[in-house]
Amino acid sequence: MAVAASPAGDWDELRREARRIEGDLDVRLSSYAKLGGYSDPKSPASDSQWKSMEMEIETLLARLTDVNEAMSRCAAAASSTTSVAQKLTRHRDILHEFAQEFKRTRSNILSKREHAELLTSVRNDISEYKAASSTQSAPSLLRERAAIHGSISHIDEVTNQAEAIRGVLATQRSTFSDIQGKVKQLSDRFPMIRNILGMIKRKKSKDTIILSAVIAGCTLFLILYWFSK
Repeated sequence: MAVAASPAGDWDELRREARRIEGDLDVRLSSYAKLGGYSDPKSPASDSQWKSMEMEIETLLARLTDVNEAMSRCAAAASSTTSVAQKLTRHRDILHEFAQEFKRTRSNILSKREHAELLTSVRNDISEYKAASSTQSAPSLLRERAAIHGSISHIDEVTNQAEAIRGVLATQRSTFSDIQGKVKQLSDRFPMIRNILGMIKRKKSKDTIILSAVIAGCTLFLILYWFSK
């Protein structure tokens, strides 16, 4: 409730009221800070205490503000001395300190509540993920494992075929090198044969490129085919 005081109000009575409210505020703010520091703000009991204590502190701050205003009017009407002005300033400072402390503590409690909500959300997400993972059946996992092993076996087969083709090509290249050496000897003796050999060499290079492209395409096709099964 607001304190109504006329300019002729009793200064001493207003000071006693201010000191009483300041004492109550000191106790409430101390309890409020402990509530925010040691309790779980997300529990129903703590949430109820937090709101109830917050309303009490706000009410006391409003009453102390009214008393300070009444003291200011009383001091102005009585042509206050320097001592009265200093006391009034001190009461105003106390009110300001209490208001700032209340704002700080409330901000800390709100931050703690938001942090608790975030942790709860993360825990729920982890629990849902574990629950979803545990619902997978063993046969399904075994089928996936068998499919992976089958794909690996097919890749091994394709690789072996590619190695065999590589060996054949290496043998053919060795044979062609021997033939080329013998024919070169003849070409050195017969210019016309040299021209024919040049044409054969160009034809052989073209055939080799085509054959390599075909083999690479077949190998890639087999790999893609087994992976897509």
